[in-house]
Amino acid sequence: MTGESDLRKLLSGMRPTLNPGRYVFTTVEGGVPSGVTPVVTVAEQEGLTLVVRLDEADAVGLEYEYVAGWITLRIHSALEAVGLTAAVARELADAGLSCNVVAGFHHDHLFVPYEHAAQAVAVLEDLALRSA
Repeated sequence: MTGESDLRKLLSGMRPTLNPGRYVFTTVEGGVPSGVTPVVTVAEQEGLTLVVRLDEADAVGLEYEYVAGWITLRIHSALEAVGLTAAVARELADAGLSCNVVAGFHHDHLFVPYEHAAQAVAVLEDLALRSA
């Protein structure tokens, strides 16, 4: 199934959904610790970056600094689509919110400050309405 690439359709149909839980970014060497199920992994020269549930990180003693809420844009965006990340990041930046974006095969995922996650969803829902 081909993803959507039309920016207006992507924005108007993105349906931002806040996933339950708190998530943290951490880095490890030597692989994913037992008992941890990452929602994101990124292999970097300095180590393996993991995005994991806060309770899992705490249970195995992983260090972290940033606690995030995880928002999924529920539209199947094409990997070659132009402008979605920029539009979403600009809107959140205008609201004073940081955003870390991860593109999956089917959806884009945003990690925003946990304490402002509901506000971020509201900002994105407003963007979707204005784009329709």
